[in-house]
Amino acid sequence: MNFLYFDPGLGAMIVQAVVAAAAGILLFSKSVMYKVKSFFGLVKEEEDTYDSIDVEEQDTDKYDREN
Repeated sequence: MNFLYFDPGLGAMIVQAVVAAAAGILLFSKSVMYKVKSFFGLVKEEEDTYDSIDVEEQDTDKYDREN
């Protein structure tokens, strides 16, 4: 006797579950590895580009007066 019936909806649900599980495992493992690396100090901190931009107070005052 055959009690299982696989229609296209069930097949799509199985594919969706497999894809979601793979994505969840990938993202979870990336975050865990980042936490482990940062705990041991193996993560290189990237320099923020906007921190190196120097804006003088005179430059902003000039723009404010014009507008």
